[in-house]
Amino acid sequence: MNTVYILWLRQLKRYFRSKSRLIGSLGQPLLFLVALGFGPIYQKAAGGSYIQFLTPGIIAMSVLFTAMFSGIEIIWDRQFGFLKETLVAPVSRMEIMIGRTLGGATVAVIQGTVVFLISFLIGFRIKDFLYLPLFFLFMLLIALLFTALGTAIASKMEDMHGFQLIMNFLVMPLFFLSGALFPLQNLPRALTTIVMLNPLSYGVDGLRGALGAGYQFGFSQDFLLLGAATGALLVIGSYLFSKIEL
Repeated sequence: MNTVYILWLRQLKRYFRSKSRLIGSLGQPLLFLVALGFGPIYQKAAGGSYIQFLTPGIIAMSVLFTAMFSGIEIIWDRQFGFLKETLVAPVSRMEIMIGRTLGGATVAVIQGTVVFLISFLIGFRIKDFLYLPLFFLFMLLIALLFTALGTAIASKMEDMHGFQLIMNFLVMPLFFLSGALFPLQNLPRALTTIVMLNPLSYGVDGLRGALGAGYQFGFSQDFLLLGAATGALLVIGSYLFSKIEL
């Protein structure tokens, strides 16, 4: 457990030491909130305030991006020798993977919380603060799921540029096909199928429901499917990380 704590703490120190990373990672979520949040289209469609609908999706985007790209630190550590020193230590690779995953997920949750707080300045409001624990629960599940996915992919790669290309190839479709920016009613059947297969869809819906904008799938379905996907990716990520060759 000491190893898990040390690696978790190391991830946090990296995050807070890099002011450019902290500030830069807020740019895209803020751009989406400001550029799209005040649009009249949603109001004209009798959907109410678009900022209320959009904010949970942008929070999910911030968590997704931060969690997925945390995997690049494995490649970075491999190139500079730190990963080798960690793996030859007398601790199990499972503990190392858990520590890294928890650290990356914690950073992603912090990033999402910052976006959440900033959204109040743009006009977002919570209907019931009693559901905030559910909001943080869904944010944590999203963070764990995609940190594990980023770790699984990084475990099989040695090139940083290749990792970034694969991440961009995965992240944008996951985000745009999750219902983060648009309602999921009356979609074409093929698009509905893709959305239903996307685990982020249930994370976005869970965040939106917890913040008072209503559930599309329902709390139970969101929690069970997102939890199952998170558990599966943690197992896969742990297995692939355990097979890393020095």
